[in-house]
This record gives sequence, structure tokens and C-alpha cells, in this order.
Amino acid sequence: MTQIPGFQLDIDRILDFVDAESLDRKAPMIQGVARQLARGEGPGADFLGWLDLPETVRGKPLDAVLDAAEQARADSGVLVVIGIGGSYLGAEAGLRALQDRCNGPEVIFAGTSLSSSVLRRQLARVGDRDVRLCVISKSGTTLEPAVAFRAFRAMMVERYGREAAARRITAVTDAERGVLKALADHEGYRTFIIPDDVGGRFSVLTPVGLLPLACAGLDIRKLLGGARAMREACATTDLHTNPAHLYAAARNVLYDAGYTTEVLSSFQPDLAGVQAWWQQLFGESEGKEGRGIFPSACTFTTDLHSLGQYLQDGRRELFETFLTVAEDAPEVAVPTDPALDDDGLAWLAGRSLDDLNRQAYLGTRTAHHTGGVPVISLELEWLDEAVLGGLFYFFQKAVAVSGRLLGVNPFDQPGVEAYKGEMGRLLRGE
Repeated sequence: MTQIPGFQLDIDRILDFVDAESLDRKAPMIQGVARQLARGEGPGADFLGWLDLPETVRGKPLDAVLDAAEQARADSGVLVVIGIGGSYLGAEAGLRALQDRCNGPEVIFAGTSLSSSVLRRQLARVGDRDVRLCVISKSGTTLEPAVAFRAFRAMMVERYGREAAARRITAVTDAERGVLKALADHEGYRTFIIPDDVGGRFSVLTPVGLLPLACAGLDIRKLLGGARAMREACATTDLHTNPAHLYAAARNVLYDAGYTTEVLSSFQPDLAGVQAWWQQLFGESEGKEGRGIFPSACTFTTDLHSLGQYLQDGRRELFETFLTVAEDAPEVAVPTDPALDDDGLAWLAGRSLDDLNRQAYLGTRTAHHTGGVPVISLELEWLDEAVLGGLFYFFQKAVAVSGRLLGVNPFDQPGVEAYKGEMGRLLRGE
């Protein structure tokens, strides 16, 4: 078990399925990977800028993000964030996980599909409220966000006029090239840069994630502070006190033993966005060359009434990582009015739903483990910007190490380009 403030990782329940010595045998390999990453070496070495973002996002760049967020909060009721994949999943994860802390304009995420009904509803949802756009793309040519941006830009030009609309559009894009960069320069959009050495799924601690989070009223300085604390915790060479390395080792030992699917399960529906972000991060980083652990996710207790049967009694090729929050406030209790006791729940009267949820988690973990599922527990003592920032960095460092252990480049995505090529060919009628 490894523990830092607000964060506890427990892998003891995998040891009924793999031996402790196999974990220790991973230590020299992990140390070698960590040295490579620190020196900027190995596959994907041009995309390691995320490693130092908690330290480098300071001063004027951070102040500029906060200034843009303050403007949006002052003059808009809606912020439309246009992007797909890593261009929105981190921000959406943060806003959903910490929605009770948000106090800014409503944030709508668009450009995540090619569904006409979804885009139509999103345009209607803006209504007559003042709106700002934040379009996120390195190239500006990814089809889903490009189409959505065209539609929202047309709406804004019609509402505000071309010049005033331009003052309400922010582009987060490449520093020098691409369609979106050229358009931003021509129209005079305020622009933030996606660093060349940071890939999309590792970009949550750049303006890609920081700007929408700040617009919604979250404390991004605290988020970065939590990421810095996790960066320090993940710098040690001792496997059993380095949470990211220990998680990577546990996953790879299980993979070697034939457990090829990981289910990230949570008892907090508000963490569904984190689960979706995690799925992209791990799926796109590891699924290459016929290798990789397939990432899946379940939200409990809801999915216990559907996928729970498979998890309990299905094929024993999966392991489960429970992501939980110990402190979930404000609490709601089961009503204590005796007049309601005809429902058979008098024995639960006065108990908090958090307590019921906690017992559901503990019972499920025990049932799945005794049913033949290796279990990892990742418990957050509470959830705020600092803990979330640490969680983001933890998963990023873990997948970088884990992907290298699998023998793949964790920082490219050649399979994604394959579908884009085929889709483009069909759209062009070739």
C-alpha cells in the first residue's frame, strides 16, 4: 500500500492471483523506464512535455488563462468548448467531478460527434444568453470539432457581427501552423498554445483543460499544486512508495498472468467523466501492435444491476480497479419519519447515503475478489481541485511507464489515423 495526503493505493488483493516477487522483478525495468522519461529518451520522446507541466505552468501564461476566464465569467452565461478526445475529456472530467464547486457560466462541450440531433440541441441550448466559444485543436482539421465550430461561428457572427464575434472566440491551438492557427490570426481571436511536446490526451494541465476549468470557477492554481505534489511523490525510485510506478507494475504483472481487461469501477457517478478520460488515456496509449490492457469502466451501484453479473461470474480475464471517494459532502440521510416505516426500511432510518454507498463498495470489492477478480483499490480521502490534479498526474505517469513496459510507444496513436483516412476517402467519393 502507498499513501500520500488525500490519496491511497492498495494492491494487496491482487496477491492471491500473482506473487509478490513478480512485482519486485518489475522494479529494475520500471526504474529504467523512469530514467528514460526523465532524460527525454525512448519511443515518443518528443512528447514528454507533460511531465513538467505542474512546474512550468506559472507566471504570465497562467495569468493569461485566469484573465481570459475572468472575462468569460463577467460577460457570458454560456461557454461552448469545441473539441474531441483529449481536447475536452480532461476539462469535462474536472467539471463533472467538482460541479458543486463551479460558479461560472454553463459549459457546453460540442464537436464530440457527427450527430445532427446533438448539434441542433446544443445550438438551441445556448438560447438567447451571451456566449463565448473556446475551440481546441492543434490542426483545426479534425472533422467533428471543425464542423461544430463552423456551425457555432455562424451563429455568433449572426448574433454579434463578425468583429464582435471574433472578440468572443478563443482558440487553443498550435503555436505556428494549422488551419485554426491561420484563422485565429486572420480573425484576431485570442489564442492559447498547445505545446508541441504535449499530446492531446496528456494536455489537461495546459490551457486545453485549464481554461474551461477556470471559466467555470474552479481553482486551477490548486489543481496545479496537487499535480506538483503527485509529481514529487512519483519521483522516488522505491517501487512500493511510488504510486504511479506501483500501479503500473501491478497492471503489467496481471497482464503477464493473462488478465487483459481492466475495469475502472466507481461508486461516485460524478467520477464518470474521470473514467471516460482514463479510458482514452490508457486505450490510446497502450492499444498497439496487438498488445495492451483493454480499459473499461463501470459506475456502481447502477452497473451492479447489469454488468455486475458478468464481473462476478464471467470470464476470469479481467481485473478491477476501484476508484472511490471516502468523504462525499453534503450528506443526505434516509428519512426518519415513523410514518414511512411501512416500506420496510426502518432499520436504515437516519443512516447517510454515503454510509450505504461505502458499505456497497466494501461488499462489492469482497464479492468480486472472492469470486476470482484481482482487485486494486484507489481511494481518494476527499475530492477537490488539488486531489483531482494529483489524480490526473498519477494516471498520466502510470500509463507512460506501463506503455513502455508493454513495449509500445505510449505517445502516438497510429490506429486513430487509420479510421480518419478511410472516412476521408469515403467522404471524397474515392
